Amino acid sequence: MSNLDDSAAQPPHDCVHGRSVNGCEDCKVRLISVCGALAPTELGELDRISQLRHFVAKATIFDEGAEADSVFNITEGVVRLFKSLPDGRRQIVGFALPGDFLGLALMDRYSVSGEAVTEVKACRFARLLFVDFLSRRTHLLRRLHEFAGHELTLAQDQMLLLGRRSAEEKLAAFLLKLRARYGRLSAPSVTVPLPMSRQDIADYLGLTIETVSRTLTKLAKEKTLVVVPDGVRLLNAGRIDQLAAA
Repeated sequence: MSNLDDSAAQPPHDCVHGRSVNGCEDCKVRLISVCGALAPTELGELDRISQLRHFVAKATIFDEGAEADSVFNITEGVVRLFKSLPDGRRQIVGFALPGDFLGLALMDRYSVSGEAVTEVKACRFARLLFVDFLSRRTHLLRRLHEFAGHELTLAQDQMLLLGRRSAEEKLAAFLLKLRARYGRLSAPSVTVPLPMSRQDIADYLGLTIETVSRTLTKLAKEKTLVVVPDGVRLLNAGRIDQLAAA
């Protein structure tokens, strides 16, 4: 399978992100993304080597093991990142949100698969062009290293989540981390959007979908949170913090 789902993606065109002729300079996630290290003149050059891609929900963005010929900057939507296990199951290793770069490891092949949870918009860069652009800008390389360190922290957090914690503790930690990440995109809120399915959450936390559902119901009965159509609203932040810190 190709690493780009051409049936789901619209044809490439000059990257103006559907907003204005200023392209990358007007991108609403630029300041929280790797691109935030670039000056306006550099953004223009980056704009010229980028393509805007649209993916419908459940579309494949890239496959584990496929040649890593592209890197992506997510500008809208959510992407699930997962590894396929030998027995056919999957382990979700993370969720990419707007502002996240995918493929930053610059490995020859993708180590995970990327699939759209919602409709996704992303800037796609040919790997060789992006590496050349990167090699001439040490300040961008430093920012890339900062993001790589952030990805390592997320991986360590995932290891802790899969460790010896109760289902409540795992779910509370997941909700708080997700709320903090969404807080980079907009004003902090007690509502945590959950565009991913409960099965996705279960696969990420190393739980069953039944356990995730029971745990949400239990926390709702305790008035720690309330389930809303697009996610959950945290009613008792102190209790959530206590569970997450365990």
